[in-house]
Amino acid sequence: MNAPYAPPEILAIQAKQALLVSALRPILAEDALLWQPEDTIPYECDGLAAYRKMPLAVALPENEDQVVRILKACHSLQIPIVPRGAGTGLSGGAMPIEQGLVLSLAKLKKIVKIDPFTRTAVVQPGVRNLAISEAVAKHGLYYAPDPSSQIACSIGGNVNENSGGVHCLKYGLTLHNVLRVRTVLMNGDIVEFGGMAPDAPGLDLLAVLIGSEGMLGIVTEITVKLVPKPRLARVIMASFDDIEKGGNAVAAIIAAGIIPAGLEMMDRATTRAVEDFVPNKALRKLPYLDKTSMPIAA
Repeated sequence: MNAPYAPPEILAIQAKQALLVSALRPILAEDALLWQPEDTIPYECDGLAAYRKMPLAVALPENEDQVVRILKACHSLQIPIVPRGAGTGLSGGAMPIEQGLVLSLAKLKKIVKIDPFTRTAVVQPGVRNLAISEAVAKHGLYYAPDPSSQIACSIGGNVNENSGGVHCLKYGLTLHNVLRVRTVLMNGDIVEFGGMAPDAPGLDLLAVLIGSEGMLGIVTEITVKLVPKPRLARVIMASFDDIEKGGNAVAAIIAAGIIPAGLEMMDRATTRAVEDFVPNKALRKLPYLDKTSMPIAA
């Protein structure tokens, strides 16, 4: 019986995959290297599920040394790499490259050091955003940036995407809350960007690295700023029957020198969607909710 026919391009991909798996097997544990379709399908996209690609393989290193060896192997084989955090991003930053490797940093989840005196924490990229705040809460501190998925997203993914969120109004983006990043370049070299000093000579390459979606290197360690927890936090909702009035209210708040931790506008459609999910008695009393509603939460 003749063997099933496979197009030459499929055979070439299979051969490339076999070379990659063979190169990575000595580096990773058996369950930390995935290449069968049923194992790699969960990695075919991030939160932007409308676009999907199947990688040749997925690697899940447990330490920086394994990351270095993986990058050296892929550099030798000329195989592209896409780093992946928790996969919660909505911009497609962790979508695989066809005939490439997905390098998941989910297992690098140690909080290396907490220094309450300098208000900094050194963490690995797989640490969840919220886990940083939980770990430093006993010192009256927290990590301010919240990209609205902090319960699940990882700090490494935040760095790659320069994640923001509603709190960036007062505290800035990830870029403004990271002091130092330790990175492995594609050839396996380890480089550190930024530092603990207020300023440093030369180009500000930290600002180039943050938000580069892993194209410039694989982040293995991050030093983040911590801020004191507010003594009091309150949520205020103001409703307007006109979108222009709501916008003017936002402008007036900022003009008055009041910078809330977050400031968000919701139109009628969004308000209805939220109301369906989490009913609010106060919203139901608004006479113009069915017309034009613009609640502002600060």
